[in-house]
Amino acid sequence: MLISAARAATLRLANQREAAAPHAPVLIAGAADFTLAEALPIADPALDLGHPFKGPFKALPLEWADEAAAVLDLARIAGILPAFLVDPAEAGEPVPFAAADLAAYAEAGALRIITRARLPIAASEEAEIVAFRSSADLREHVALIIGQQRGDRAPLVRLHSECLTGDILGSLKCDCGPQLDAALHAMAHEARANGGWGVLLYLRQEGRGIGLINKLRAYRLQDQGFDTLEANQRLGLPDEARDFPVAARMLQLLGAGEIRLLTNNPAKVAALAAAGIRVAERVPHQLPENPHNARYLATKRDRSGHLLL
Repeated sequence: MLISAARAATLRLANQREAAAPHAPVLIAGAADFTLAEALPIADPALDLGHPFKGPFKALPLEWADEAAAVLDLARIAGILPAFLVDPAEAGEPVPFAAADLAAYAEAGALRIITRARLPIAASEEAEIVAFRSSADLREHVALIIGQQRGDRAPLVRLHSECLTGDILGSLKCDCGPQLDAALHAMAHEARANGGWGVLLYLRQEGRGIGLINKLRAYRLQDQGFDTLEANQRLGLPDEARDFPVAARMLQLLGAGEIRLLTNNPAKVAALAAAGIRVAERVPHQLPENPHNARYLATKRDRSGHLLL
């Protein structure tokens, strides 16, 4: 069975505890071949309490590590758990796979503008939506331009990763919905009062890139007492898997090579700079906490390096 080193550490495989790369692939074997019923509790930490005793397992040499790492990353892109039965009986026809196959999904340069249209919104009637798509990826990202685009002014930009629970359902477990609303109003003010313009990039990267289902699995683990990062690690997933080069490509296609970034996350500034976007200013973007998201915000501050105002 193929799992990540982070999940292997959760399962207390002692010889994997010191793994330098927690999301590297690990191949494990049991005393007998895994059945699907035995494999599910190994893959899904939500079943840990109901199946506390697992193993003993043995880590096996992995002669196809590059392909294994690519497969785990494709699982994350697909929004499924990073765990696979290797060569199971009656699994169907095998599909050839090469590590290079992952490059199609990681190639931000393939992204292009598909269409654009006027879209008056509550925050500003002067707004335009721009849709982007890559030939290798069905996720459709959009940008919302507020105000009149100007080449002589760096726009106020917000990178907002999709959050169904926060943006649409009003979840109190995160601050995504209020951040989105506040960003749109900040851009509207920029356009109205200062003659500038703003760009909201709405990225289809639910759960910081791990997908909706895995995000909800992480929520279930948080209900058991784990913080955001710990929950992702128990799932065998990265705590940060967003594709910031895609955001940089969107800005380049819009002609916004220099921006003012609305964020408290220095990693976003560094990632955009590395992808060729000049961040002229980091504009703080912080909202009050509530009893349901206080620990989430503290984890972002204390463990992910988010800054205070």
